[in-house]
Amino acid sequence: MDATTAQGRYDQLAASRSMPLYRAREASKLTIPALVPPVGSTQASRLPTPFQATGARGVNNLASKLLLSLFPPNQPFFRMEIGEFAIEKMTGQPGMKAEVDKALSKIEREVQTEIETSAIRTSVAEALKHLIVAGNVLLYMQPNSTVRTFHLGDYVVHRDPSGQVLEILTHELLSPTAVPDSMKSLLRDSTTNAQGSAAVDGKAPSAEKTIDLYTWVKRKDKFWTVHQELKGKQVPNSQGRYPLDKSPWLPLRWSRVDGEDYGRGMVEEYQGDLQSLEGLTQAIVEGSAAMAKIIVLVNPNGITKEKTIAEAPNGAVRAGREEDVKFMQANKAADFRVAAETAAKINDSLAYAFMLNSAIQRNAERVTAEEIRFMAQELETSLGGLYSLLSQELQLPLVKRLMFQMERAKKLPPLPSALIKPTIVTGLEALGRGNDLDRLDQLVEGMAEIFGLGAVQQFINPQEYMKRRATALGIDTENLVFTDDQIQQKQQQQMMQQAAMQAVPHGAKALGDIATNSAKSITDKAAQQPQGQPAAGSPQGAPAAASGQ
Repeated sequence: MDATTAQGRYDQLAASRSMPLYRAREASKLTIPALVPPVGSTQASRLPTPFQATGARGVNNLASKLLLSLFPPNQPFFRMEIGEFAIEKMTGQPGMKAEVDKALSKIEREVQTEIETSAIRTSVAEALKHLIVAGNVLLYMQPNSTVRTFHLGDYVVHRDPSGQVLEILTHELLSPTAVPDSMKSLLRDSTTNAQGSAAVDGKAPSAEKTIDLYTWVKRKDKFWTVHQELKGKQVPNSQGRYPLDKSPWLPLRWSRVDGEDYGRGMVEEYQGDLQSLEGLTQAIVEGSAAMAKIIVLVNPNGITKEKTIAEAPNGAVRAGREEDVKFMQANKAADFRVAAETAAKINDSLAYAFMLNSAIQRNAERVTAEEIRFMAQELETSLGGLYSLLSQELQLPLVKRLMFQMERAKKLPPLPSALIKPTIVTGLEALGRGNDLDRLDQLVEGMAEIFGLGAVQQFINPQEYMKRRATALGIDTENLVFTDDQIQQKQQQQMMQQAAMQAVPHGAKALGDIATNSAKSITDKAAQQPQGQPAAGSPQGAPAAASGQ
């Protein structure tokens, strides 16, 4: 075994992978056998079928919940963060945080659009199932932003005692017809050395159905180096290197164990319950099938003949004696009842562990919505440790690598990585925000219950409450909630409108008063003039009012 070649190093590290792979196959038997099939299985192989479906339901349900929590659809699961001091240093002007945050939000939306259009969730959903069952999986982000999933049987990994990855090696089987032109020369040279004659047109011999391709990723200082080998020789133009924090290779673990290269899956933690449920379910199913079989016993010394019973159609009348005929019974109903009750208890326990909806609601006539919400939140909170691990090994590296590829493809402007960094806002962070939302609502409800609704209106700032509630829900309040300046402008506009509305009736009233006073003055003067004289203000030549008319 030559450890200097990729194949030799792969075989050397595969020895430490044998036990985790064996545990993964045993766990897959009890849940989804197709995830980690037995040794030597092919597409035409018949896989084992579990007697119970709780394991498969639990894995699919938990993987779906994790996928929606870690990668919510149409909503960024990360946020670009930059400090106030860094903004002033970068722009040279204070008070520019709002403008910078607005520009960073555009970058977040561009990255989220890339995630939505590159079908990353499909590969991540498969990877989450492998994490739950096998505890380990490897993701490779390809240059076109799609993600490829490597199962535990297709790669090996070497870590230091603190858990940092030092080496990753993958093993792929290629078809000779799918080999690139750059590799055909290696196949021709290898075939010539082995058989003494070259393959025709650079193609591998027809007897060779698959070709072993190894990819070796090694950590060196602040970079990752990578190259591929075929037939013990390095593939031309396969060398490369990546920044340490922007590697496209993401080896994931369900749980971290210090000193071990591989993690352990959730199914392994509940393997005892799954095995017990599998055995009990098998016994109940097979026993029920045996008890459902109808066997008629006929007394050989009686007058009733076996042929008479066997050939009699339904509803027929035959001569015989009832005491001569008897149906065979196993009389195991009590034993099967105990097995069924035990299986039901184990099934409920597994349903709680895998967060099945049927386990959240208790069996009762009246179950409040608050009770269901509280139990669901309790189950979600129990996965806080998993969220923290996946945020550091899956979400954050994936975002950094995706942004790195988009910058190289001119889809994003270059960003100063020392000042602007992505921060995960889902998973554990989302759980913390959910708890903030509950405490905020409890505060307002408690104040209203104890002091009355007037105390809430008097002491709670509505604008600040809306901002904090939106933050707890993960909603962007830009252009949704008025700022202080917008509120002041709106109040000023309302005051000006009210003043204008009040000015119109006031002016009309003043004009009416002037007209009334003028008319009264004219009438009084006319009454004081002697008869035959025109009244003051009357047109000249107009007849004077006759007395007594």
